[in-house]
Amino acid sequence: MDKLVGVGTGQVLGVAVSYIAVLVVLCLVLSVRVIAHRRAHKIGIGDGDDRDLRRRIRAHGNFSEYAPLLMIVLLALPLVGAKEWQVHLVGMVGLVGRTLHAIGLSRSGGASLPRVGGMVLTFTALAVGALALLVLAWR
Repeated sequence: MDKLVGVGTGQVLGVAVSYIAVLVVLCLVLSVRVIAHRRAHKIGIGDGDDRDLRRRIRAHGNFSEYAPLLMIVLLALPLVGAKEWQVHLVGMVGLVGRTLHAIGLSRSGGASLPRVGGMVLTFTALAVGALALLVLAWR
């Protein structure tokens, strides 16, 4: 691992992996919220026409759709020589975006400031990360 963490400058890969670890924890929290609701209401499969469970499932599902892309970008940035601040920028904006979106979607099925803001931040993190990867890969 020492050789791998040495890629790029300083502990940039360690920073990226730290954001990935926090995203994994957030995924576990969202999963446990679904499981707990299922158990409490004895809903084995589907959503049992339970509005709260449906929102929890979508919060977890949406997280699972976007977080892997963010994790790939975070892991790739140090491999192409990104600076620590660049990884922090993408990681923090993406993490806040995913957290806000999960909160917004868990509270309401409709548009809300946390939900919309979360998607804007998530898309921003992915776009900035993708652009940085292209620039750094071809410099």
